[in-house]
Amino acid sequence: MSAANKTATQNTIALSIAADMEAVNTVIRQKLHSEVSLVNQIAEYIISAGGKRIRPVLVLLVANAYSYRGTAHHELAAVVEFIHTATLLHDDVVDESSMRRGRQTANALFGNAASVLVGDFLYSRSFQMMVTLDNMRVMQILSDATNVIAEGEVLQLLNMHDPDVNQERYLQVIRSKTAKLFEAAAQLGALISGASDADIDAAGEYGRSLGTAFQLIDDVLDYAGDAAEIGKNVGDDLREGKPTLPLIYLMENGTPEQRELVRSCIEKGDEQHFDAILAAVTSSGALDYTRRAAEAAARRAAEAVAGLPESQYKQALLQLCVFAVDRNH
Repeated sequence: MSAANKTATQNTIALSIAADMEAVNTVIRQKLHSEVSLVNQIAEYIISAGGKRIRPVLVLLVANAYSYRGTAHHELAAVVEFIHTATLLHDDVVDESSMRRGRQTANALFGNAASVLVGDFLYSRSFQMMVTLDNMRVMQILSDATNVIAEGEVLQLLNMHDPDVNQERYLQVIRSKTAKLFEAAAQLGALISGASDADIDAAGEYGRSLGTAFQLIDDVLDYAGDAAEIGKNVGDDLREGKPTLPLIYLMENGTPEQRELVRSCIEKGDEQHFDAILAAVTSSGALDYTRRAAEAAARRAAEAVAGLPESQYKQALLQLCVFAVDRNH
């Protein structure tokens, strides 16, 4: 997909829910408010950084695809964004990251303690908002999701600097840490629309598979991306000792010398050999393999919503499947 087509796709999706996103942004601004000025300052800094807002977009698109009429999807989209933002604040502290979305991370600017505590504020505020909707199934989906995400964070921590992580262990991290909130967002859009259990499950499969595709492409971009475009430092995964799918594939299929280099870099969090690793993951087909895995996940996502009635919202959901794997940021 050309750059012009990618922009056109994003614009088409944005236009289909423009009024809804404006309402979501209003909710976000209202609910971010705290009597504690530092909470306001950090929360505003993170939210104003923008990003793709894919998770709230999923709530809105799925709800509209099921012809939802109401405003609960605005609240839920904001809740999902708050949960995601809280995980970013905590992630950056754990990973000791210094750059996200093209700017300094909150922990680099405000310190680790403030970032963790404001992440806690966003988590707790999201649960306050859930309660006002007075829907036990909404609570169940979101409380389960936050718990699974936390487990995924711990599992990733255990995997760091471990060169013996296999593909299944790594994919479990993706399902828990990234795909689970995509899944919950899509389920919520279907749930509040009165969709059947089968349709809610299908929406969940869509979100889960789309989230997997997004993360796998992020793994590719950490080696083949441009720092200015992806908004973070290329090679961060290697520096953090994360055995992502390109590295796991290389260790399974590379030469003995390549395997030894990767093991050493993962164990030490060594980015000095980034150029050698990049050459190896490229020549071995590891990046192509990871991209194909992302494409397969995106196809599963598209199949999950194939039965939706035809609408601009269904088309936007299908376009997201293409965008997920054919992007450079």
